[in-house]
Amino acid sequence: MSELTSEQIAQMAFDRDLLDERDLREVWNELGGREGDPHQFQQLLVRRGLVTNYQLKRLMRGERHGYFYGPYKVQYKLGSGTFARVYRVEDRNTKDIRALKILRPELQIEPEKREEFVREGELGKALRHPNIVPIYEVVSDAHYSYIVMEFIEGQNLRDNLKAHARFEPLKATKLAIDICRGLDYAFQRGVSHRDLKSSNVLISSIGQQAKLLDFGLAGADPDASDEELEKIENQRTIDYAALERATGVRKDDSRSDIFFLGCIYYQMLCGRPALEETRDRIARMSRNRFEAMQPILKVMPNVSRDAALVVDKSTHLDPVKRYQTPAEMLTDLLTVSEYLSGAGNGKARHKEHGLVKQRSVMIVEPHGQLQDSLRKHLKHHGFRVLVTTDPQRPASLSSENSSPADCVIFSTHSLGEEALDAFNSFGDMPATKELPAILLLDAKHGGWTQRAKTNEHRATVTTPIKMKGLLALFEKLMPVEGKTLNAEG
Repeated sequence: MSELTSEQIAQMAFDRDLLDERDLREVWNELGGREGDPHQFQQLLVRRGLVTNYQLKRLMRGERHGYFYGPYKVQYKLGSGTFARVYRVEDRNTKDIRALKILRPELQIEPEKREEFVREGELGKALRHPNIVPIYEVVSDAHYSYIVMEFIEGQNLRDNLKAHARFEPLKATKLAIDICRGLDYAFQRGVSHRDLKSSNVLISSIGQQAKLLDFGLAGADPDASDEELEKIENQRTIDYAALERATGVRKDDSRSDIFFLGCIYYQMLCGRPALEETRDRIARMSRNRFEAMQPILKVMPNVSRDAALVVDKSTHLDPVKRYQTPAEMLTDLLTVSEYLSGAGNGKARHKEHGLVKQRSVMIVEPHGQLQDSLRKHLKHHGFRVLVTTDPQRPASLSSENSSPADCVIFSTHSLGEEALDAFNSFGDMPATKELPAILLLDAKHGGWTQRAKTNEHRATVTTPIKMKGLLALFEKLMPVEGKTLNAEG
């Protein structure tokens, strides 16, 4: 095949809407006519930013499609996996640079895969947090399905680790804090990640901040047969199913996210994977793989003892002995960071078998302003605060051996009788009947006191209430041995 002329290349680019007449006029003027050298013509197009090398290569191969998805012009490919490809794109209307994740063509024709992809996008679209990559748009039709996200300048954590092997302890801890904050935000909204791995963590070149990608993958069923697991393409999905099968937890248990965050922290600290790497899917499903995980202090004896405590607790195979919520793990990571940065006077706050336990409160209240007020005041008095808008969420996170918090506050301000009913059923369930709980009655609901099922660790209180009174109630429902709560301020 003879070499294409400049004019032929220009016509192909014009036909695919990569160039317009004004662009071509300017290029011909600079080139000195349409008969110029084809290689110089191509270099000029790239130098002027009219096309990218990626677009040009596709053009020279004669490819007709894949240059645009809706208003988004593809600049180049960022990466690809078994489920989708990711591109850097430009919005033709706004000129904004975005990342576009598009479902692979062979999966686009499968309705279940399209639905799963869209479900993932819509779930992520509802999450807005500094440590989660925001999703702006989800599009799906008979031709293609794609998700439009913020474009982050930087590398994913997997590539970062390949380049640096391991990180300094303080940097590793700060990145783990970022990841944990993202997980905690999602957890408070009833969302678990289900695909947490180093390639789904982006490290922005600005500020070296970690941001999470790809929330809400459907994942594998831990009860799936070995034959069904053989058909699964996503390797981390298999790891989640294996952990859940080995520990007997349900598919969406957020403690599985905590385990894999612990694995990421492990690798950042010592430079080797926590779990033996293998592509044998049946071997990945074996409980032995988890039991064979080497304690980090054995792999790297000089690692910070406090960081090692966090790794060990987050990756404990028994989910009851693991951190129960991301916020619980976050508190210990912040303590380790304080110690490593020298802000903790050279000594982290830990007991004989672990870091100091901070008491936690879960607030059930959709109203943002009331959430913020309660969170602010409780944090000021040393509590770790979790928030959920779902009155059934505390019960769904509880078992006979674990609970989401040391005390749950059900607020009737926005939820009304939903909060009352949830408070009462919380006291009837075997797994939660002993857990301290408070029914925070709005002033207009003060008459509901008689309808609330209370006992020595379950109480009602009517607003307005001063923080001193709420702290006194906490002390009564969940006393701290040898300590009186400070109610000043």
